[in-house]
Amino acid sequence: MIEIILTVCAIANPAHCEDKYLQFAWDGSPQQCMMAAEPYIAQWIGQHPAWRAEKWSCDYPDSKKRKI
Repeated sequence: MIEIILTVCAIANPAHCEDKYLQFAWDGSPQQCMMAAEPYIAQWIGQHPAWRAEKWSCDYPDSKKRKI
């Protein structure tokens, strides 16, 4: 498993941004995930049209980098 950490901002209020965590099965590295993440991000944005993707990164789930 790997996790895309996606920062999205509300279209109606661009100053309101949130991190979303998208998990999926992945056998590659986090760097390879960064290159392959766009279809997953496009799917999420398609399902949440009030948001816009600002930036993203990949890491393993439950990483110490994740803020709670």
